[in-house]
Amino acid sequence: MNDLLIEILNNYGYLGIAFLIMVENIFPPIPSEVILTFSGFMTTFTKMNLPGVVVSATIGSLAGAIFLYKLGSMLSIEKIHSLVKSPLGKTLRLDLQDIEKAMNWFDSKGNYTVFLCRFIPIVRSLISIPAGIAQMNLGPFFLMTTLGSLIWNFILIFLGAAAGSSWQKAVQYFQGYSQAAKIVIPLFAIAGLLLFLRHQLKKKPSA
Repeated sequence: MNDLLIEILNNYGYLGIAFLIMVENIFPPIPSEVILTFSGFMTTFTKMNLPGVVVSATIGSLAGAIFLYKLGSMLSIEKIHSLVKSPLGKTLRLDLQDIEKAMNWFDSKGNYTVFLCRFIPIVRSLISIPAGIAQMNLGPFFLMTTLGSLIWNFILIFLGAAAGSSWQKAVQYFQGYSQAAKIVIPLFAIAGLLLFLRHQLKKKPSA
């Protein structure tokens, strides 16, 4: 897969970056680490520049997030579960546990979760679904998505540019971060769920 991603980036430049990042948001298993760090490396030997690459990647992130937000806004939680089990869900490689983690994060943290989760692998894409289900106001959603994606994209692109021909070392670093996050995410999800339940119990009127 990595060879195909690199070929697209080489052939289509800024447009290829925006397209691949959009697809990466919809298909979380596609490695954003490879796309972004190699894009950063490309600024060292092509006419592409760092601001242009960051903007292209952020536009792609926003486009993918809007798609998943709209998907969430059209579906109930029950329908989301059905979608995951359907042929389309398998094609999109949606994972029920990952979606539930994103929902727990959104329930516990609210709108700011859309920003915070942009730094967490897989959940950073899927957080748009519970935002859509909750009918989060589009203004804050665009703002939180843009800011979080901009920072994440800049970090990886900058590291790719700084590493130069050794950009793959930056990929390995972030792959290690992703593996660590997979261990930490469930702990945060459980904590978020407990905080949400506690908040709901406090809201119930006493008998």
